[in-house]
Amino acid sequence: MNALELDAVTKEHPGTPPVVALDSVTLAIGQGELVAVVGPSGSGKSTLLAVAGTLERPTSGVVRIAGAAVQDLPDSALAGVRSHQIGFVFQQYFLIPTMTTLENVANGLLYRGIPAAERRQAAMDAVAAVGLSRRSQHRPGELSGGECQRAAIARAIVGRPTIILADEPTGSLDTATGQEILALLHELHDRATTIVIVTHNRDIADVMPRTISLRDGAIEHDSTAS
Repeated sequence: MNALELDAVTKEHPGTPPVVALDSVTLAIGQGELVAVVGPSGSGKSTLLAVAGTLERPTSGVVRIAGAAVQDLPDSALAGVRSHQIGFVFQQYFLIPTMTTLENVANGLLYRGIPAAERRQAAMDAVAAVGLSRRSQHRPGELSGGECQRAAIARAIVGRPTIILADEPTGSLDTATGQEILALLHELHDRATTIVIVTHNRDIADVMPRTISLRDGAIEHDSTAS
């Protein structure tokens, strides 16, 4: 079973004429894959991530997460899909400044109805997995940019989601710190985590096992088809 499938997915934004952000995109990402999605500005990368992450609905086509079609689910059910199946990592981190690293990570399980003690233990495990145990009681303002991104990754993996969607995860970091974050993502991939990285950086894409290039809302090249 694939972690993510898009079948003839089109996304149009209102306008005269409508703006086609995705144009009949079909792709499948298997369990445990590490994939980079690249393309110039306006190619549809961010829209692809938003549709794959159920943050936006496609205009037409089918989106499947872990084999289940999700594009027609009600909003409450989509929220459940995001909570259980998808981990997000953003360039801006989106950590809550008044919470410690551990609390921010545990917050990723808040909407699952998991008891507080279990949330804390799962958060401790996730923080350890990204090498932040010694910083678990520090707040975001006391962390470096790389540590903040590690915390964001820990929050994304704490619930063991089907897939992690990372939007420019090294975009706010210097080169050396960015390489550390990429090394961490490769480590998670080695543990069979499914990861899709959306980036404009070809250097990042070139070291990924699979690269999908977008242009004008369509797949221009998929390295698995080479």
